Amino acid sequence: MRVAIPVWRERVSPVFDVSGRLLLIDLDDGAELKRSDMCVEEEDPAARAQKLAALGVEVLICGAISQPLEAILTHSGVRVIAQTCGSVDEILRAFQSGRLADRSFAMPGCCGRRRGAWHGHGRGRNSR
Repeated sequence: MRVAIPVWRERVSPVFDVSGRLLLIDLDDGAELKRSDMCVEEEDPAARAQKLAALGVEVLICGAISQPLEAILTHSGVRVIAQTCGSVDEILRAFQSGRLADRSFAMPGCCGRRRGAWHGHGRGRNSR
């Protein structure tokens, strides 16, 4: 499985739509196989989503994300786990151990309405 985390100062970037750095992590049965770091220059939501899909990203763990970009990613088969904050290594360990839904990883001010994506439910008007 390939997981992508947008990074800013070794933490999950607060807004994926404008993040310039992406960490790709390849996992097999929860164990990390490989990491790679890359620049993301695409500003257009469709181009950004297309890049992630072309890279084989299956899961995006991010902070805030616009609804149009999240919809494009979801339609492309990328599972989006949004409203996440913390250090990249801490977030990755929580994801690997199934603890990412802990409130301690929620962005400040996140009241839980948009965290349904953590359990495989999309977010948006019908998921509240």
